[in-house]
Amino acid sequence: MADVDRQCYTVGVFQDVEWAQRGIQALADKGFPPESLSLISRETPEAAKLLRKIFGVDAATLEIARIGSVLAHGPLVEVLQRGEGCELDRTGVAGTMRYAGFQAHDGFIFETLTARGGVLVGVHSEPKAADALAVMFAYGGGNAAIGAWAGRV
Repeated sequence: MADVDRQCYTVGVFQDVEWAQRGIQALADKGFPPESLSLISRETPEAAKLLRKIFGVDAATLEIARIGSVLAHGPLVEVLQRGEGCELDRTGVAGTMRYAGFQAHDGFIFETLTARGGVLVGVHSEPKAADALAVMFAYGGGNAAIGAWAGRV
């Protein structure tokens, strides 16, 4: 089984950048380091500002199928892209979330909410996946879930 298949992600979609910022700050307060966090958001000045604040970098701009132009950063993005394959660009969030342990219907929900202006936040941390899930629910992370199917879907 490849390393990618054993990775555990917790993912939720916040309604907008402001809510995502609160959720990400709460995750940081609970000890989740920035390198464990990922973000996918439609390309907006607010999202770019948040990415610079949280990660200290300008995010990559991607054209994701069924969402459009997005800002994306973090380990979850790398898993969904499948390296140089750029699979996320071609098949979208719904088609690639299986690589992070989610079923197709979860990916479809994440994709739809992000396309409507939500901000997808992912946390890479198997030992604290339940903690990340609780924080996401407490701070407005809609449809938050743990990718429990890694290597099985």
